[in-house]
Amino acid sequence: MNTIAPDSSSALMVLELDLPVHAPATYSLSVAATQCGVHPALVLHYCRIGLLGPALAQPDGEPVFNDDTLFELRRVEHYRRHHGIERRTLRLLCSLWHDVDRLETELRILRAR
Repeated sequence: MNTIAPDSSSALMVLELDLPVHAPATYSLSVAATQCGVHPALVLHYCRIGLLGPALAQPDGEPVFNDDTLFELRRVEHYRRHHGIERRTLRLLCSLWHDVDRLETELRILRAR
């Protein structure tokens, strides 16, 4: 196996790029409902019962969605439509998904140490 060892005569070139920082995409209730093929009233119901996260469970004001919540909404609807999961069971399923995501993150952090 050949390896190339750096010598003292080689210089390290550092490039600094000035890339524009984009704000995360946000979507209104009507856009989120249209994107996911769900009636806006059902999306509001999911928000109220906390399926799409605690921030959207607030009763005041219209919720604002991002790409992550659209993913969650599509996943919830997929299981409801294609697997016949009832709405009550969806709450438990979402809780389990969030627990698994949190545990996977913790495991990645522990493995990186």
